[in-house]
Amino acid sequence: MQKKLIAELIGTFILVFAGTGAIIINDIANAIGHVGIALTFGFVIVALIYSFAHVSGAHFNPAVTVAFWSMGEFERKNVIPYISAQILGGVLASLALYLLLRENFVLVSDVSYLGATLPSGSASQSFGFEFILTFILMIVICSSAVHGKATKDFAGLAIGLTVGLESMFAGPITGASMNPARSIAPALVSGNFEHLWLYIVATILGAVCAALVFLKVFKSDS
Repeated sequence: MQKKLIAELIGTFILVFAGTGAIIINDIANAIGHVGIALTFGFVIVALIYSFAHVSGAHFNPAVTVAFWSMGEFERKNVIPYISAQILGGVLASLALYLLLRENFVLVSDVSYLGATLPSGSASQSFGFEFILTFILMIVICSSAVHGKATKDFAGLAIGLTVGLESMFAGPITGASMNPARSIAPALVSGNFEHLWLYIVATILGAVCAALVFLKVFKSDS
């Protein structure tokens, strides 16, 4: 179990360090752009799944962990340890980014509050987007990595491309979190908790609903 928790911590650290790091550095140097940020999130997910899936299952996302538990694919006793490791990894990444880059900005608001996810429109709009985005992501995860007939060697690509695609088209509206740990980490370190609740609630609900749909509609074919 210890190896699994370390893998989840390190994997979430890398995800938040690379993804939110791209946002911060783009705010500082204006050299990456929105498409580059989306690709960073997608690419790092691909790399992490192929690196850690055989160790911990490569969750790196509390919503995914809760969804796997809800569908009987994950033991209840491991839910809190996994989520704790994920959030700790994310917070350590945000702290590292702050310490490494603080000489390049005056206020955390200058760098999108360390890459925090914040709605560009209404909270209800972002809630709806985050619910649907996470629903889509979880359906892809289940169909590519859980389904008995899936070609699981390509699951990492399918999941990473989904994250990149969703970040690319929805990022400007909602931040395209799809992951409570990814949103909690910069919020804790920057001190900006505005609308954080929706990035926790909407993503978990979206993932759990997707897991239920998978169980009822698709898993019977596996």
